[in-house]
Amino acid sequence: MIATPTEAGIPVSPSLTPTLEAAHMRPHTGPDRKRLFLLSLLAVLVGAIISGLGKLLVLLIHLVTNLSFFGRLSLANLNPADNHLGLWVIVVPAIGGLLVGLMARYGVRGIQGHGIPEAMEQVLTNQSRIRPIITVLKPLSAAISIGTGGPFGAEGPVIATGGAFASNVGQLLRITHTERKILLAAGATAGMTAVFGTPLAGIFLAIELLLFEFSPRSIIPVALACLTGAAGHHLLFEAGPEFAMPTVASPSNLALAAYSAIGLVVGLLAVGITKGLHWLEEAFARLPLPWLLHPALGGLAVGVAAYVAPRVLGVGYSNITGLLSGSWPLQAVFMLGALKLVAWSLSLGSGTSGGTLAPLLTVGAAAGSLLGALLLQVWPEVGVVLPLAALVGMSALFAGASRALLTSVIFGIELTGQPFALVALLGACTAAYVVSYFLMDHTIMTENMARRGVHTPYSYEPDALEKLSVGQVLRPGGLTLSAENTVAEVREWLAQQKASKIPTHFIVVDAEGRFQGLISFVEIYAHHADLLAPLHTIVRQHPTPILITDSLRTAVSQMARANVDVLPVVDARNRLTVTGVLSYQEVLAAYRSRLREEETREASISLKNRGVRILLRGQKLLRVDSFRNR
Repeated sequence: MIATPTEAGIPVSPSLTPTLEAAHMRPHTGPDRKRLFLLSLLAVLVGAIISGLGKLLVLLIHLVTNLSFFGRLSLANLNPADNHLGLWVIVVPAIGGLLVGLMARYGVRGIQGHGIPEAMEQVLTNQSRIRPIITVLKPLSAAISIGTGGPFGAEGPVIATGGAFASNVGQLLRITHTERKILLAAGATAGMTAVFGTPLAGIFLAIELLLFEFSPRSIIPVALACLTGAAGHHLLFEAGPEFAMPTVASPSNLALAAYSAIGLVVGLLAVGITKGLHWLEEAFARLPLPWLLHPALGGLAVGVAAYVAPRVLGVGYSNITGLLSGSWPLQAVFMLGALKLVAWSLSLGSGTSGGTLAPLLTVGAAAGSLLGALLLQVWPEVGVVLPLAALVGMSALFAGASRALLTSVIFGIELTGQPFALVALLGACTAAYVVSYFLMDHTIMTENMARRGVHTPYSYEPDALEKLSVGQVLRPGGLTLSAENTVAEVREWLAQQKASKIPTHFIVVDAEGRFQGLISFVEIYAHHADLLAPLHTIVRQHPTPILITDSLRTAVSQMARANVDVLPVVDARNRLTVTGVLSYQEVLAAYRSRLREEETREASISLKNRGVRILLRGQKLLRVDSFRNR
């Protein structure tokens, strides 16, 4: 017998117990917390190992620096600017570039580049799978490049190495692509935190540049990995802020406006640096030379700049500390900033192995100092202090070039331990971010990826389907058919119904009311259907149900996994009773409705109509008052 719908919806309460037991499944109820817990433990372990690898990379850079510039076998942290090589200093970076080129040619080209963009591309295009050889050759090539005078910091290679190591661990285990992506981000940011001691900035870096999402499944492992990296920093490196500077007080409102203006100008500089760097990369690619020689040419340019200003050599962390002190002569600040920019751009543009963060901090600090000095010269009462001007300059340049706004603000505070700089940093970084957004389509991290056709997400807004539940779009009621009815009986009954009342799919149950599956209107009227065949012989769809409280994103994912276009829906309180059927048409209709809501421009309050009513009311009152005066 065919059961017809009642006011309550489906008259029969089909049981899903046989279906669920046969499939060994239960309705989707939310995230797998057990897997998240295990992934978090793995992230902590990876963070601890990466901290040690970060320390080894720094020591390896020290070793190469001592061999290259001082001719001795030592791990002492010496500044290559103190060398006494004379003209030979020009040759040393060129030799380092040649070695990197040979490693890229006969090893793997993935060792070239900044570090962060390469990790981003693997996340976006290769399911976060990085070749194991990169885990070995990236730190070696970076140590050679930086140790022979390359104007880079250790943080970029450490980020790349940490991400590569975590990816390799993820490839050894039976985990999903998403879990491997989270593990890669955890390893990369743990490496940065181990070097700089900036756990909060590491978390935001993962969100803004690697994960492109903000959810418990990603934040928990990344946060734990960054905390582990911070512990590694305190254990393996010096305690305290990476860049010590004079304590700054809360700036006045006038000074805040001045720092924001510095951010605007530095934002323009970020645009110019980004476009110039990628122009240089294209220029090197057009040279009639084997590409493995390009890093040697870049190294030669570094050597020439180092002969004029030795401070451009190496990581240059002491330069940043000096700029933040606000005590350097302006001529020295200008020379360092200009030559560091030229040397870094030519070297990185040539395809060597290095990073972007430390050079951007150096150039930004120099630009901030110069702009702050200019403001004081023109307007002494503005209240700008040079140390804070240098700090906002270096953070704003990173914000403008990378468009990682929150990372830049927090990074500046954690690097220097200056909490009162927060508002000034926020104003300057926001200004630089705005300039960058309106003048550049892509960032220093994503320009090359965009040219290769890789799309980088720019929004962290939850999916529209994630914000809608199944219950919000599920149509009330439904039709339940008996599994013993024949196709002919069902067709006869349907012919008596209004077309608008007939759904696209029906729930099929047996004599005891147990769920047997779903059957579509099209299947019932298929030309090859045996008219005398009972429905249970032609039912092919047995999808696992979803909860009425699940999101439409969950429903779409389950449809894709089961390769079906409809799903039975069960109540959250009684998961063995079907309450309806969700089809992909309903999902699409809900999505179109949300898109229209986002695109429709309308005023909810009409000032025009309200103004007319006020005027009419006023005229009426005037007429009454005039009548009374008579």
